[in-house]
This record gives sequence, structure tokens and C-alpha cells, in this order.
Amino acid sequence: MAPGGLVARVKSSLFTGFGRTHRVDSLVVDRTLNAITVRSGPGTPMNEPHPNVAEALASLAITHEIIPCDPAFADTAEFCREYGYPLETSANTIIVTSTRGEKVYSACLVQASTKLDVNHVVKRLMGASRLSFASADETRELTGMEIGGVTVFGLPADLPLYVDEALKAQPYIIVGSGNRMSKVKMAPTELAKIPNCSFINDLSIS
Repeated sequence: MAPGGLVARVKSSLFTGFGRTHRVDSLVVDRTLNAITVRSGPGTPMNEPHPNVAEALASLAITHEIIPCDPAFADTAEFCREYGYPLETSANTIIVTSTRGEKVYSACLVQASTKLDVNHVVKRLMGASRLSFASADETRELTGMEIGGVTVFGLPADLPLYVDEALKAQPYIIVGSGNRMSKVKMAPTELAKIPNCSFINDLSIS
């Protein structure tokens, strides 16, 4: 076995995995990371973040780690169970929309072990009389991201972002990468680098 747990490297072949067959330039299997890195183009791994997310991470100088993920385990509970991360260190990005009057949206980030307080705190923040979670189609259209990978990075510049203050108590948090093939791990204080981010007390309920 090569250093770092590298056990296989195959070039110019077909790779069947994650529910589809890919023609790839390079396939790397790493037991240490419990991950597969698939390179489908000139040096670009398929489990890299969504391009808009990658651009935001770079432009905001976010100190972070990319965690490769099997798309079958991209949903938060499944991800934590499969890869051994505590649920409280994962954070869900939730798109909320008004259902009366002018259509407005916001993005909210809360611990996966809690629930977003839509009916009180978010309603007050958005100044709307009635709210609901955006549908999957609305979320895709607004963010351009895959369901199960929606994240706080690379969102529309005019979309308010509300982050639960309680996340600051975690040693690190894990959020989506815009797709279902990776996650972003970072210190919660890195979120303050996002221009439209507001930390909100009691944004979540147990």
C-alpha cells in the first residue's frame, strides 16, 4: 500500500459508481479518507464543490477542508452515520420563502440536531406574515445547487443569510458544497467572512 492509504490508481477507464458509469482520466481510492476521487477532466476531481461554491470559498479566503462523500449518503443524517461525524457538528442550509404578499426568500443555517424557528424568529427577521420552506424546485432555481448539497457559499448576493449563534460553540461545522459528492468542513467563525451573514440568537429550537 502506498503512503496515505492510497490503494488504487487507474487511468483512462470506465468507472461505475454513485449510480452511474463515468469515463474518467484517473480514479483514486483512498482507504484513509474512506473516499473515492474521480478525475473526469484535466485534473478536476468530480467530488470538488460546485463551481460557484469553489469560487466563493476562494474569494472569501475561507479556511476549510473538503470531505468527499458518496451521493447516496449526502443527506445530513445519513452522512453523519456513514462517516462518523456527530450530528451537532453538521449544519443544514434551509431556504425559506414568504407565501403571502411579495415573494421574498432567505437562507438559514442551523445545527442538524435542531429545528429552525420559522414561525417566530425567521418570520420576524423577514417581516413576512406567513412563511414556508422553499420547495425543491424553488431551491434549485434560486441557488443552482443540488438538493442535499445546498450551502451558504455561492448564494445570490442579495439573499439574506441568517446563521444560528449556537453554531459558534462547535469546534467545527460541516456544510454542503453545492453538490452531493462532497462537504465543506471549517471553523464556524469562518462564516463571518460572508458579506450578508448575520448571526442570530435562538434561530433554532430543540
